[in-house]
Amino acid sequence: MAGLAGTIHRAPWEQLPRRKLQEDIWELYDARNDFSLNNNLAASNPEKLKELQDLFHEGGEKYRVLPIDDRVLERINGAATAGRPDLMGDRNLAHAFRGHGGHERKRLHQRQEPLALDHGGCGDSQGGANGVIIAQAGRFGGWSLYLKDGSLRIATTSWDCRKPRFQRQQALPAGKATVRMNFDYDGGGVGKGGTASILVNGQSVASGRIERTQGMIFSADETAGVGQDDATPVTTDYKERDNSFTGKILKVTGT
Repeated sequence: MAGLAGTIHRAPWEQLPRRKLQEDIWELYDARNDFSLNNNLAASNPEKLKELQDLFHEGGEKYRVLPIDDRVLERINGAATAGRPDLMGDRNLAHAFRGHGGHERKRLHQRQEPLALDHGGCGDSQGGANGVIIAQAGRFGGWSLYLKDGSLRIATTSWDCRKPRFQRQQALPAGKATVRMNFDYDGGGVGKGGTASILVNGQSVASGRIERTQGMIFSADETAGVGQDDATPVTTDYKERDNSFTGKILKVTGT
C-alpha cells in the first residue's frame, strides 16, 4: 500500500485552527489505487496510519520544524508575538534611496505596514515632473505618493475598493524641495481610518480623509518602491512599469 496520511489543521482561508494540534483528525489513503483520495482508511488500518505519523514527526524533528506554531495572524508581527528577532529592533527610522532592490525595500516598511504611513522625501523636481516618489504594494492593497503633471498626489487601495485620491492643486515648483506625507491614524484597532496630508518644505498643502485602511498586511509579494511602482500599479494615474520619477530623489525617510 502506497499510503498517504494527512490532516487539515486549518484551511488556507481560515484564520483559526479547527482544533488543537494534539486533537487533529488524521486521514489515510491508498494513493496508488485511490487517485481521488475518496476512501479514508484511517479506521481500518491504524497501524499504517501510525507508521506514517511517526515518519512525519521524525522528519519534523530532523529538519527542525518542531514544535509546530499554529498561530496565523499573530505571526505577522513576528517580534512582538511570535518571538522572532527583528532586524529593525526598537528603531523606527529608516532611510531608502532610489534603486534599492525589492527585498531591501520590503524591510523598510515591514514593521510600519499594518497601520502607519509617515514618510519624507528630499529631491529635485524639474518643472512638470511626473512619476512615483514612493509606493508600497499595488492594485489589491497599497499606497503611493507621486507626481502627475507636476502636482503631488496620494492614492490608496484596499482589497475590495479603490479609494479616492487627493492632491495638491498647484504644481510643485522646479528645484530642490522636501516633500512629506503624514498619516494620522484614528486608532481603535486595525483597519480603521485616518487623515493623510502632504507637506512641502514644512508647509501643509493638501489633506484628505481615508475612511478605512487595510489591516495587518498589504501584500505577500509586492514590495515598496522608491522612484517607481514596479509591480501592479496602486493607481490608474500612471502606467504599469512605466512610472519612474522624472526628477531626482536624494533620499526617502520612513518613520
